[in-house]
Amino acid sequence: MKPGSRLKSTVCDSEVVVIRYGSGVLTCGGAPLGDGAGERGEIDPAQAGGTVMGKRYVDAAGTVELLCVKPGKGTLALDGAALQLKEAKPLPASD
Repeated sequence: MKPGSRLKSTVCDSEVVVIRYGSGVLTCGGAPLGDGAGERGEIDPAQAGGTVMGKRYVDAAGTVELLCVKPGKGTLALDGAALQLKEAKPLPASD
């Protein structure tokens, strides 16, 4: 996977764009992300936290960053560990 790649979930409506990718298996709702082709599966209830459009998701090590371009019901994960919302950097004080 390279930056700019668009990935779709096979279990929900989530779609993401790869910003940064190191290695590992990316999943959404417990199923691997891909090009969206093929049969729709069932979402894993334990992986149904949802995604928010326009938000960036990162792993704990900072090696993977995804931008959600279409929301869905599945949780984004890398090698089984859920990705976290990337916090916005605070702006410097203008005092």
